[in-house]
Amino acid sequence: MCGINLRASFITLAAAIFSYHFLYAQVPLKSTEEEYFDFLSLTGTTERPTVGYRTLSDSVWEYSENSINESIWEKNNLGTTKILWQSQKPSSNWFTKGIKKSVSVKVYGPEWYNSYNTTAPYGQNDGALWQGKGYNTSFSAGARIECCGLEATFKPQLCWSQNLNFDTLPGTYGSIWSYFWGEPGDSASASIDLPQRFGDTSFWNFDWGESEIRYSWNTFTLGFGTQNPWLGPAWLNPMLGSNNAGGYPKLDLGLRKTRLVLPIINADAGFIEARLWTGRLEESDYFDSNKSNDYRMLTGISLSYSPSFLEGLTLGINRIFMTTWNSKNLKYIGRLFKISHGNDTTGDGEDQKFAVYMDWLFPSAGFEFYGEVGIDDYTDKKISNPFHTAIYTFGLKKSLNLYLSKKITGELIFEFSNFEMSQDFQFEWQYGGYYTHSKITQGYTNRGQILGAGSGYAGNSQFLGLRIYYQKGSTMIFGHRHCPDNNYILSKSIGTSLEESKNWRAKYKTYISFGINQIYYIKTNFQLTASFTLSAIEYADYSNKETFFNFHPELGIKYYF
Repeated sequence: MCGINLRASFITLAAAIFSYHFLYAQVPLKSTEEEYFDFLSLTGTTERPTVGYRTLSDSVWEYSENSINESIWEKNNLGTTKILWQSQKPSSNWFTKGIKKSVSVKVYGPEWYNSYNTTAPYGQNDGALWQGKGYNTSFSAGARIECCGLEATFKPQLCWSQNLNFDTLPGTYGSIWSYFWGEPGDSASASIDLPQRFGDTSFWNFDWGESEIRYSWNTFTLGFGTQNPWLGPAWLNPMLGSNNAGGYPKLDLGLRKTRLVLPIINADAGFIEARLWTGRLEESDYFDSNKSNDYRMLTGISLSYSPSFLEGLTLGINRIFMTTWNSKNLKYIGRLFKISHGNDTTGDGEDQKFAVYMDWLFPSAGFEFYGEVGIDDYTDKKISNPFHTAIYTFGLKKSLNLYLSKKITGELIFEFSNFEMSQDFQFEWQYGGYYTHSKITQGYTNRGQILGAGSGYAGNSQFLGLRIYYQKGSTMIFGHRHCPDNNYILSKSIGTSLEESKNWRAKYKTYISFGINQIYYIKTNFQLTASFTLSAIEYADYSNKETFFNFHPELGIKYYF
């Protein structure tokens, strides 16, 4: 009798594990799955799980009621979560009501990405991978388990770059591979830890990626890990948070997307979201030889609100302080809530960045418009020129009903970013840009890669793409123009005569790229991705007009359990 019960229990457990049902999809940032679910949100088929702060742990997508049949990829495995145990007992008190009383598991990947650059580095929003000239590859796999409020995610990334030789400009930070502009400690020029090339040999890179441990009660959450937050609505070039660089260890707490109900009148006021965090950024091996400044402290806050009386609208702010890595600088957690100029002279310096954004989604029209404005260190020119250090991004998305009876639809994506210095700087000094700084000399980077916009970061970027979705995958054709270092050329006119400045006029390094991206489900749980991009690069050395061409093929393979 005991043997029969044991066997029955085993069969029940196996059925729970292997005969799972769809609950929700928890997907990585900028993955195929997240892009797809976000596309469905344009028409209300899905509802966005976050307001303005996204990580893998927060990116939990569910279909709107009775709309799963409208999903184009309904037959494909998009990364489901499996329930191992679910409590059937009702909560006994107010505390247990706030805990998800179940045990679930999700497997990520394995996922293998490959690319090649024939002439120069090219690629962004790829985590710890640096896509230099030659062959580049990364491998990622992991799992996530949730148990009664506790969440544990393990999803590291292993990368390799062939890092072949290409022409670079002389570095200015003690390494010939370092960035070519600015001098540490020189108040007249901001600096940044942004190597042109990571040494002269191939190299491996291990990153903990999207790994973390977290505890959540209702919508309150507290976690420690290396998941980079994606901040704001931008699709390609967010200002203050993306997955363009490897993860950095951080501690965060706050509220996930939470419905706001006004007391007394019990009225729905919309959704709020708030997150506060502090973490440690690391210097690359190609910046300086000073070991005492290898680490910096990043303290940030993100606040978002989506009012119920203006459906689809989201407003938000993000604020960042960067200081040296020192326990005394934890005081900047308090300064996040104060208005200040952002130039602390009582210690060893700080770098402050601020961004505000709006995003308006119209599901009935399948249309979205968003915009973001950033300020570097604020400004003391509050009236005469409040846009002294301002940069901006705006974009739009539009769903296209192409052949609904065959479940063929499309999406148009456009994004414009302008990160150039204002003309006001031509009366002052050589401003390096939003991500650079004269005192926090590594700038807004982690291990040599920018934490925000991966293209157009000291210049501008324009992206236009058309993606077609169908049941077995999707196809996107796109064009992208970006100038990563316009501020370098613009600074040449500062303190010079008109004749001298003519030597640098319009010699902006420019990438003009055209490409096609193909996603195909070989089986419902086996995805193949291929992409081909051809870039014409003008003024690669900021002086010679000769045009170089870079061919960038990509191949990705992903398996879903």
